[in-house]
Amino acid sequence: METKKFGFGIIGTGAIASHHAKSILELQDCKLVAVCSSTPERANEASERLGVTAYSNMTEFLSRDDLDIVSVCTASGRHMEPIIAAAMAGKHVIVEKPLEVSMERANRIISVCREQKVKLGVIFQNRFNPAYLQLKDAVQKGALGKLILGNAYIKWYRDEGYYKNSDWKGTLTGDGGAALINQGIHTIDLLLDIMGDVESVFGKVKTMVHNIEGEDIGVAMLDFKNGAMGTIEGGTSLYPGYKDRLEIFGENGSVIYEGGEIVSWNFKSGETLADNAHQISSSGGSDPMAVDYRLHLAQFKDMVLAIRKDREPEVNGEKALKSLELITAIYQSSKEKRVIELK
Repeated sequence: METKKFGFGIIGTGAIASHHAKSILELQDCKLVAVCSSTPERANEASERLGVTAYSNMTEFLSRDDLDIVSVCTASGRHMEPIIAAAMAGKHVIVEKPLEVSMERANRIISVCREQKVKLGVIFQNRFNPAYLQLKDAVQKGALGKLILGNAYIKWYRDEGYYKNSDWKGTLTGDGGAALINQGIHTIDLLLDIMGDVESVFGKVKTMVHNIEGEDIGVAMLDFKNGAMGTIEGGTSLYPGYKDRLEIFGENGSVIYEGGEIVSWNFKSGETLADNAHQISSSGGSDPMAVDYRLHLAQFKDMVLAIRKDREPEVNGEKALKSLELITAIYQSSKEKRVIELK
């Protein structure tokens, strides 16, 4: 019996949509059938570039019988409406991070997708990096022992043009903030995936270089529920931009993961790092499009498998909510100048 070929459609035709299209085109059991953009002009440009039918009317786009999975690449604060529309039309959804810009909107998405019994996957492609999976495996097997400290550093740089050429980046309604919720969220997601839930956070964010509503620098101190501590330092004003870095310390050793690669692996037992030839170096430290699309491809493969096997995607709505909840608490902490307790 021939395996059903899933039809993908992309809503939003900005820069990151090219990673989605490239990933879909490499999936043998999938095909890109349509794209949808906010204006006829943008839709037609995408149609010519990708060689598929384009729409500027979402209802018409979602009415296609050959459309099974919708990939949402709109502005962060414009995720909820197309996702809900897709779910109501019975389409599965994979969406770029963050899930949305507020907990209320994100929870609404999760609720509707559950009610409509469609899969919801959220792009956190760095979870699929082979080097990160080596780090996670070591922690889960207890090689580091009791976790003591986890640090996430996202010292990136974006020039003025990055914000000036966008009608939503750095805005509160479109981006939800800036450096932490847009750029930093990837490494923050990995930190939480390794260290577990946060009990409390004290954070401070500022806008020091760019003319934007959101922050271009932020720091936070964390207390994890497992007793460990942690820090976050992130920004888009830190010239020239450095590789994102994750540091995990346990009672029996430490691992440092930087720009998609393990750069330090030290254990009291003398355990050495297994072959790391499959690491994928990928960091958007100074160029947002320098991210390797192969990690998106890995997550798209997982999404398709989740649908075929009727299981949850590796990063579903509830998992994606964790980083949004923490970043929202950092913003609240900075505004109210106090420690925020998380649920």
